[in-house]
Amino acid sequence: MSLTSDDVKRVAKLARLGLTEAETTETLTQLNSILGLVDQMQQIDTNGVAPLAHPLELKQTLRADAVTETNQRDKFQAIAPQADQGLYLVPRVVE
Repeated sequence: MSLTSDDVKRVAKLARLGLTEAETTETLTQLNSILGLVDQMQQIDTNGVAPLAHPLELKQTLRADAVTETNQRDKFQAIAPQADQGLYLVPRVVE
């Protein structure tokens, strides 16, 4: 599949891009190069190849799920306008 200069001009108009003739020609060359690469890739036999989420076999390194901060709830609630049984009391916003 290859594009024509008219295709590029139509897409440029839809995207509201003001391309000069030189830019249109350069864009046409670049897009046809990309489409040629896609055509090459579609010709490769991928039967039996499992899809990958990422081309590299990476693993997410996770930190240990451990408490690293001390509990300062009482300290923070001491300066709150209203608190009761460990909860902050706020004005009702939904009736």
